[in-house]
Amino acid sequence: MSKLSRIELLQSFAEQEPENPFNWYALAIEFLESEPEQALNYFDKLLIEHKGYLPTYYHAAALFAEFGDLEKAKRTYEEGIVLAKNLSETNALRELQNAYQNFQFEYE
Repeated sequence: MSKLSRIELLQSFAEQEPENPFNWYALAIEFLESEPEQALNYFDKLLIEHKGYLPTYYHAAALFAEFGDLEKAKRTYEEGIVLAKNLSETNALRELQNAYQNFQFEYE
């Protein structure tokens, strides 16, 4: 399947089921390498409309840092860590904490 048709397929899923955060997340991940600005838009949408979707936080925070929005990256890591604790998601919590420590080491 070509990249374009995969993106078109994911976009149609998102339009059909806009309340399903996975559809928006999949689009964000799909655009991460080729069009990171587009990925940012989808991550922002997820963080506003689907705050409880834990997988968003790791990738969104890293991308915000990459774009130099360090305050937003810091806040996103911290919110993701709190959410992971509240959901008792120990693996995600560990990944977020490690990524946050690396972020702090690199940027603070």
